[in-house]
Amino acid sequence: MMKKLAIAVVALMFLAPTLGLVTFGLVINPAVIACLSSSGLTLGNVPDSLVVTTANGETFTLNKQQLTHAATIITVGSRIERVTRDGVQIAIMAALTESTLRQLANTGTYQESGGYPNDGNGSDHDSLGLFQMRPQSGWGSVAELMDPEYQAAAFFGGPSGPNYPSPRGLLDIPGWQSMGKGEAAQAVEVSAYPHRYNNYEPVAEMILTTLTSGKSTSSTTAPSPADAVAGSSHVVFPLPEGTWVLTGDFGPRFDPITGERAFHSGTDLAAADGTPILAAADGVVTVAEFSGGYGGLVVIEHRIDGETIATAYAHMWENGIHATVGEHVMGLPHG
Repeated sequence: MMKKLAIAVVALMFLAPTLGLVTFGLVINPAVIACLSSSGLTLGNVPDSLVVTTANGETFTLNKQQLTHAATIITVGSRIERVTRDGVQIAIMAALTESTLRQLANTGTYQESGGYPNDGNGSDHDSLGLFQMRPQSGWGSVAELMDPEYQAAAFFGGPSGPNYPSPRGLLDIPGWQSMGKGEAAQAVEVSAYPHRYNNYEPVAEMILTTLTSGKSTSSTTAPSPADAVAGSSHVVFPLPEGTWVLTGDFGPRFDPITGERAFHSGTDLAAADGTPILAAADGVVTVAEFSGGYGGLVVIEHRIDGETIATAYAHMWENGIHATVGEHVMGLPHG
């Protein structure tokens, strides 16, 4: 008999953007996202403003809200397999070109769009949001496209993308890795003005440099969660190698309970009864209880690189909790 394990990691000091403390085999918050992502990015604090200059020499200032949307794109991209740092930069270039990193409503075509959180009103056909995606082109409903996380996931696409297989996201474009960044952005957006994206390449690079740390990677294949986390000096994978199977991916999906389309902000893993679950890192247990929809739930707080991180281990059997609140635990690497 298999029992599902879900783990989420959230930087408690972060106010935005996070993707939630729910069902994920191994979800790493922006503060430690480099442990899992092929992008090699670690999201830092979002500044109040940033002065940037385009390739054409135009200088302007991005505000905190615009930079927060960029951080959302980085966060979503970093959680998707095969999205590299270049892929994240391409997405930011596209959002800069289409909306100047603003989540735009379009009340002239969809009056209801004004009822969702937005940064202003656009008027380009029936386009909505950061990437100016069009419901009539199949990108999603008005409600979905007024969600920045959904738009970012749709732009990246791939098998877990909400629009798969059409319209195509970045991961659905054959050979996108060898294209120019502006060309790759155009391949997704199919704009009437294909050369605009290159103008924002240095701006996107400045945003990435400011909001993140980490080196670019030439690899387009993400390591497995076990390999990726085991390679970190701070975090280890909590299940022994070869004991688990993937049962639920991160990303948009149809909720197995409600049947409605929803964004699954976690990855689910299943393991046999009795499989030991280790702490992902040294820390102190703050929650150890049976918690309704979470089932057996353990939360551990850690200090990693001066930041407070919490890992949550959910969907365990009620009688399988072997930790107590206040207990100091150690994240031991698997031998």
